[in-house]
Amino acid sequence: MQKKATLKGFTLIEILVVVGLIAILAAITIVAINPAKNFADTRNTQRSSDVQQILNAVTQYTSEQGHVLADFGTVPQCSTTPAPISAVTTGTPPAGTINLYTLLVDAYIADIPKDPTGGTAADTGYTICQTTGGRVQVSAPGAENGKTITVLR
Repeated sequence: MQKKATLKGFTLIEILVVVGLIAILAAITIVAINPAKNFADTRNTQRSSDVQQILNAVTQYTSEQGHVLADFGTVPQCSTTPAPISAVTTGTPPAGTINLYTLLVDAYIADIPKDPTGGTAADTGYTICQTTGGRVQVSAPGAENGKTITVLR
């Protein structure tokens, strides 16, 4: 009497089918999650928060007695080109920018926020202007997904 040896395990076909199913499920999950869009949305949320902080600080400054928007320099009208915001701590800020650092930091805001994808002290990536009605507008023109984040008060 000879006993037949029985081998236990998976066949190559079974293993390939399982690996294929895992790959398909992983692809569906990555497409559904879309990390690039999520990262862009996160950066846009940061920009929205930043322009709100800047506008709050400017509003607090100008609401105090004797303080006016002209203290920052010549803030252009929004109908023309808005001025880039700089946050230079020492020296002269770049020409054509509005330096908010000297009047706002410590008293109204901890630091001037910078755009998450390349803002610097010389050019924070945000702009400021004044509407024809005299309202202050702060924008993030570098927002992703074709958006421009704008807050005015």
